[in-house]
Amino acid sequence: MKRPTIADIARRAGVTKAAVSFALNGQPGVSAATRQRILAIAEEIGFQPNSAARALSDGRAGAFGLIIDRPARTLGVEPFFMQLISGIQAELSAGHTSLLFTVAEDQDAEIAMYRSWWAQRRVDGVFLVDLQVDDRRVAILEELRMPAVVIGPPAHAGSFPAVWQDDAAATRAVVEFLAEAGHRRIARVTGITRLWHTKIRSDAFTAVARAAGVEALLTEADYTAENGAAATRRLLLSGQPPTAILYDNDLMAVSGLGEAQRIGVSVPADLSIVAWDDSPTCEFVHPPLTALTRDIAASGAHAARLLAQLADGTPVGHVEEAPPVLTLRGSTGPAPRVPARPRPRSRD
Repeated sequence: MKRPTIADIARRAGVTKAAVSFALNGQPGVSAATRQRILAIAEEIGFQPNSAARALSDGRAGAFGLIIDRPARTLGVEPFFMQLISGIQAELSAGHTSLLFTVAEDQDAEIAMYRSWWAQRRVDGVFLVDLQVDDRRVAILEELRMPAVVIGPPAHAGSFPAVWQDDAAATRAVVEFLAEAGHRRIARVTGITRLWHTKIRSDAFTAVARAAGVEALLTEADYTAENGAAATRRLLLSGQPPTAILYDNDLMAVSGLGEAQRIGVSVPADLSIVAWDDSPTCEFVHPPLTALTRDIAASGAHAARLLAQLADGTPVGHVEEAPPVLTLRGSTGPAPRVPARPRPRSRD
């Protein structure tokens, strides 16, 4: 996990460390050609001398990083990341380690921030979340030799340890529960489709529904209340509406419940609703929502513990968390004998 140093530059350039220092600081003592070669090598290996002094005397930054590639406005209303961060911070605070947290506008910006953090010695490692199907971050972090813990599926974590839960098994439990209740047309309102956990859940949803003789509908959304409501409206006003909907987060499920009620669909008499990731909000609405319950804060704490060990040079492996448990509440029931006939109402 070695960071680039002046000695690395000197060795590659075939000069002394003093010559490297002269070149990097714009001082006389080296030729123009040597200075240019040293600066090119420094840029190639990601060395940034102006920031290196910020590190502690033992070479440790005393902080771990977390970058989330989601719109900042959504983070304040989605409980998942707040619970995850609380678990991470609770574990880190015990070791007097800080969490450096920010958001990025896209994956390119996120990767640039990792490079900057590592070169400037801002962090001793990072938490990697929201693994994408075409994800370049794992390879980049491996190239940087930057300690990282993936919070997501281990199959796509590269050489890094992962803290994960079996999303396919949880999806199977929901579909089988709804099928046993007589539902034969079930929809899933997904999160962002480029994410691996979305694909894993969607693939499992389709496969389990097929095995159970259930018609499966997939509708894309993005975890926001607005698109959760819009997806629900499209499904319920279609020619053949589903009798049950599984949402990829609690925020979309709550907005879906409200939208169903606005267009005259009764829950659970006409429509059963299940939320992925339980939260207090699921209990406060009427009817309270059936949800997949898991300890997100505990996952954050486990990831923080792994990253601390990894940054200290201790080999660590994947950690599989307990699978989510289906918590039954008032939003689910037997499939209706006669499909509901929505009565669109004004949104005012």
